[in-house]
Amino acid sequence: MAAGEFSRLFVSHWREIHEKLRSQDEDIIVDGQNLSLAELVACARYGQEVVISEEAADAVRRNTDLAFGPAREGDAVSARRPSWGTIPPVRMAGVEQLQSAMVRQSHFSILSGETDFDISHATRTFASAIPLSDPVETTTMPESWVRAIVLVRANTLAYPRSGVRLVILERMIQLLNFDVIPRIPLRGSNSGVGDLSPLSYIGGVLQGKPAVQAYIGDRIQGGRKLVPGDEALSYAEIESVDFRGKDGISIIMGSPPSSAVACLALHEAMSLAATTIALTAMSAEALCASQLSFHPLVGELRPHPGQVECATNIRSFLEGSKLISEEPKTTAIIHRVDRYPIRTSPQWIGPILEEFQLSHSQLLIEINSANDNPLMESPGSMLHGGNFQAKSVAVAMEKVRQGCQSLGQILFSQCTDIINVSSNKGLPSHLVVGEPSQTGGFKGTDLLIASLQSELGFLANPVSSHVQYAEGGVQAINSLALISARYTLTAVDVLTQLAAAHLVAICQALDLRALHIQFLYTLAPKFKMLTRRCIGECNEQLSPTSEGSHNSNELVYELWVGLSQEMSRTMDMDSRPRFESAMDHLQTRLLRELPCTQQSLELVQQWHSDCVNEISQSYQSVRSRYLAAPDANPVLGKAAKKLYSFVRFTLEVPFLGPDYMANAEWDDGTSHSDKYKYRSIGAMNSAVYESLRNGALYSVVVDCFEHV
Repeated sequence: MAAGEFSRLFVSHWREIHEKLRSQDEDIIVDGQNLSLAELVACARYGQEVVISEEAADAVRRNTDLAFGPAREGDAVSARRPSWGTIPPVRMAGVEQLQSAMVRQSHFSILSGETDFDISHATRTFASAIPLSDPVETTTMPESWVRAIVLVRANTLAYPRSGVRLVILERMIQLLNFDVIPRIPLRGSNSGVGDLSPLSYIGGVLQGKPAVQAYIGDRIQGGRKLVPGDEALSYAEIESVDFRGKDGISIIMGSPPSSAVACLALHEAMSLAATTIALTAMSAEALCASQLSFHPLVGELRPHPGQVECATNIRSFLEGSKLISEEPKTTAIIHRVDRYPIRTSPQWIGPILEEFQLSHSQLLIEINSANDNPLMESPGSMLHGGNFQAKSVAVAMEKVRQGCQSLGQILFSQCTDIINVSSNKGLPSHLVVGEPSQTGGFKGTDLLIASLQSELGFLANPVSSHVQYAEGGVQAINSLALISARYTLTAVDVLTQLAAAHLVAICQALDLRALHIQFLYTLAPKFKMLTRRCIGECNEQLSPTSEGSHNSNELVYELWVGLSQEMSRTMDMDSRPRFESAMDHLQTRLLRELPCTQQSLELVQQWHSDCVNEISQSYQSVRSRYLAAPDANPVLGKAAKKLYSFVRFTLEVPFLGPDYMANAEWDDGTSHSDKYKYRSIGAMNSAVYESLRNGALYSVVVDCFEHV
């Protein structure tokens, strides 16, 4: 069972997603009050179908009269004119014309490639310029965003007080179920009076306007295409609608674009926060850290819920690991401990978990609220409020985006500690398996994560402090929630790349630990045999009762420990010089314990040469054997086993040996072998990145949390 509130939220959220995806015949129910984050993700990312509840449909049908009652000629429909001017409420005639005009006048944002210009010869030269970026993607929201927006708009309008006609909700739901997705501009909303412009393009498609566009076609067969709004409705046999009463203003006014995009960002951020906890546990194993940093007493004495929860999870994830050091408790005031990215990880990650929980509750309220304007107070009475102001969404996104930067910072620090030979406690320089002088290993990953973390730092800057005076002063304040949500999704994507690169590096480090353990296990009896023989031959010069003969076993053990330590301290050297350097240190130590004779010196020199040869042969043999069938699972904790196995055996990301890349980059794929499935470290990072983005790897993380 998951430990802590965030863990339970994360696990239940993903369980609900899995349940929705398993039960494809179970529709998402729109009732205005019970839409969950998991349902939004299932609809937006995985195409789950939607239905309006009978109770909500009846309530909307009853409240339609509330909209048509006051909206007669001469009545005030809203405190806003269709021109978005600054004049106070005016009496309007022709309600239907007003609603259509409000939607039409909100089609003001930029969409590249929307029209074909009859260009002159002078401009044709410049029109042939190669674009700086994809013209459509840089100005258009992804379809998953729009699916989420349509769902949230339908859900918030199903709230009885909105007063919109039932047919509007039915058409929105048809758009989702027939996968007719309006093309919405990426920019153009300050989220002040809601997100007018993005929502107006949904309204335009519902009207069947040729002036707006929508995506239609089969996704699996790659047949998606952009067509005019009327053609999109005709393709799906959806009837267009005319806006009456309060329909138009209800569609375009409110925060659904901000809250929907924010929910998609939060879904990813929560998953990355949980993944960060699991990666921290794996990093602790890769760095042979101590468990004492996660001792329950530390949390009891500073009981922040997130800190306690994080430490509990990491402690559970490390169960069964043979790499974690079992340091005894010490009475020393000054004691050598792990570096901060491991030692203080609960204190660093914990507050972020608490912030994400708060953001979740804020967004859940937002997507289940009436946030259009005006609202129906009572029959014949409209209430002109400000529920369209999306400051709650903006605040939630600022927290999430800054949290992403903090998660990136700890992952970046852990990864650099693992790659850097001066801090990785005996791992090879840049995690190379071969000779450090001949390959850069994961040096490129070090550069990659530095770049990504720098970008995360920039993206963490607040958006809401950049509010601009708009609409002639009517919008003296505006939330900028959609802008904040967009940049949060960008931050999430950058953090996902960083986490992917870190996981690939961790798996390399864990394999190196397992390889080193096997190497020491193979070498130990051979080294001890050679050492005992040398000591015995030297001590034959002494009497059988000499002190030296009694302490040989202790000396052999001491020399073995010294050899292990010296080899770990010189991992930046090539293997043969490293072994020679380690034996040089031992040679001096051994000579101090032996008789001061010429024969002893010669025997020790021979021992030095024999040991260097034996160490080199053992290392080459063990390395070749391990590279043929790498598997670090026997030495890993229970969470690391799951994630390591997913990377190595499901994604088939290999343990990067000395010759892999030299051969892989020239493999043309004609050998009909999967030996070189990935032809660069970047390709390996990309595979893990894609598994995070599509949710496959998160399922493994969920499994880790379920067994805490």
